[in-house]
Amino acid sequence: MSYFKYIGTSFHKADLHLRESISLTDDESRRFILDIKELTGISEILVISTCNRTGVFYSHTENLTDIILFQLGMIKGVPELKEKKDIFLEINENLEAVSYLFRVSLGLDSQVIGDIQISNQFKKAYQMSADLESCGPFLHRLMHSVFFANKRVSLETEYRDGTASVSYAASELVSNFSSNFREPRVVIMGTGEIGADTARNLKSYGTLNITLSNRTQDTAEKLSGELGFNYLPYENALSSIEEYDIIVGAIQSNAPILMASTLKGKKFGLKFFIDLSVPRCFDKDLAHVPGVLLYNIDNIKSKTEETIQKRMASIPKVESIIQESLNEFAGWQQEMEFSPTINKLKSALEDIRKEEMSKYLKSMDDRQILLLENITKGMMQKIIKLPVMQLKAACKRGEAETLIDVLNDLFDLDKTAVKS
Repeated sequence: MSYFKYIGTSFHKADLHLRESISLTDDESRRFILDIKELTGISEILVISTCNRTGVFYSHTENLTDIILFQLGMIKGVPELKEKKDIFLEINENLEAVSYLFRVSLGLDSQVIGDIQISNQFKKAYQMSADLESCGPFLHRLMHSVFFANKRVSLETEYRDGTASVSYAASELVSNFSSNFREPRVVIMGTGEIGADTARNLKSYGTLNITLSNRTQDTAEKLSGELGFNYLPYENALSSIEEYDIIVGAIQSNAPILMASTLKGKKFGLKFFIDLSVPRCFDKDLAHVPGVLLYNIDNIKSKTEETIQKRMASIPKVESIIQESLNEFAGWQQEMEFSPTINKLKSALEDIRKEEMSKYLKSMDDRQILLLENITKGMMQKIIKLPVMQLKAACKRGEAETLIDVLNDLFDLDKTAVKS
């Protein structure tokens, strides 16, 4: 039996500052997994860490919350984390934790419903666990069930259609616009939540030449280092706008930081401005400057709102797919619980078969021995078929343990060693 559990926090319980303070880099996630394995001997663990969520799924007979929070606090330099249990969600019931993993990975628990990035993040987390030999049969089967459910959702519903967050829509625009240039240069001005999310989204789009700039230097420098992007001091960004092909603005300002008059009379080719700020940080008259294409938050939101409505309408179907997947996984898990008993029973019957055959082998030729082998093996298969069917039926009724105990007593299976 698997004792699958979860401990973690998300935007539901923790503010951005706290989420940032415990968000794990890839290297930190690897170190965390290895540390927990060494401390607890755990064999199955999955760590998911994003800007909106840090959580740990694991299989263990004991509740490891205190150890996990202590180790997370040690890695992130937040030793008092153990004292903040109230901001963490704990799930200690097996199927409830499995259900939660399905819901999170399909984006039902995301700030942006149906966020496709979370599915990719789970794939990455699973690959890391597999690479660190931290996946057993339970977690392998569970994650493949999750991925198959994701595939069904994409094929059978509109839940994954379109873009449903401003930052994700902005990153898609940047990616699309970049095809207009041989070596596109992109600058993101402002690394608050929307600007930072846009930058993180663009990280997955490949090798774009991206520069970050922010009025608070430390914030932009830190994010640039995290993502491997360039950094440009804010005072230099405005004066070097002409050097960039795509300019994303996410600066909170009461007045535009860039006026159309600044670019008036200058000669340059095609240039895209994407304004994600409210109030707008780019002068609306930039749209009248030759070669400039200007997009604002309203252009983007109109698309995202339509997408969200489609996704919300698809939720009942998504819930249905999750339930079907949960039922199938629960059935597999139940079968795994009684398979050792079936293997012991097969081994016990095989011992009886061989013992009885040995009494007659000396007086038989090869043809007779082969015939007897086939007859007795056929009888064994028919004998074992009924207990297997009964155990499957008992699992569905929640009575498997009783039948397993009966079979163990009847055939003295606890003394039977399963042959490999």
